[in-house]
Amino acid sequence: MALSIQETLAGKGISPSAEHLGRLESKWQEVLDLKGDLDNVNLEDADIALHNTPGGDHVE
Repeated sequence: MALSIQETLAGKGISPSAEHLGRLESKWQEVLDLKGDLDNVNLEDADIALHNTPGGDHVE
């Protein structure tokens, strides 16, 4: 069973106002919608890696 945003935040000692809670719930639903159903996704092509080069994006 998934916890609600309010339950998760309460477990961390955070009590947002009703206005902020509404915004958080909306944003969390957007994230879940973007995430989709990963059980039905072919992850064979998911081999992208990112590398941070300190000092800029120049090529050496």
